[in-house]
Amino acid sequence: MANFDDDLVEDIEEFDALADDGPDVMSLTNELDIGVIAWHEDGRWTLGVLPDPNDIAQVIIRLKAQQTNGGSIALISIDEEFFILIRVLGSHISLFLSDITAALDYEVAEELLEIADIPLPEDDEEPGPIGQLEILADLGLSGMEISALCDDEELFPDEQLEAIANRLGFGDQFAELLEL
Repeated sequence: MANFDDDLVEDIEEFDALADDGPDVMSLTNELDIGVIAWHEDGRWTLGVLPDPNDIAQVIIRLKAQQTNGGSIALISIDEEFFILIRVLGSHISLFLSDITAALDYEVAEELLEIADIPLPEDDEEPGPIGQLEILADLGLSGMEISALCDDEELFPDEQLEAIANRLGFGDQFAELLEL
């Protein structure tokens, strides 16, 4: 039993050393978060990586700065649990969350609901999409298709976003950018 305790103490000390370094721990915890910005200009899609997909206000500011006639879109996957779509078109901001119950555990989902003026879910609420389901309808992706993706329990959120990117016409760029 003493070996177990010694090993445990050693593991804790190693974690504490990592925590003191800061950025190493941050990169470990954010490794599963994905944030991509996309905008359509001159007949083609351009994509970029969002540096902090967990800050909805900053994502919206970045989308506003990057929009073209077709607006700009953020595709965000958090911790392999849920995805977020944000679209800025002129002065109009559209928000979509694949699972309302994510707001119970994730600040970024709670922030999105707050910005969209959607009440927080109850503890016993059923998982499901919330927000503007027709967020990409004018680009050829109906709310029904987005809803079907949300209901597909076989797909991880990054795979759901890849399916959305494919449907919108920039799937190859999306996969290349994220090295999927």
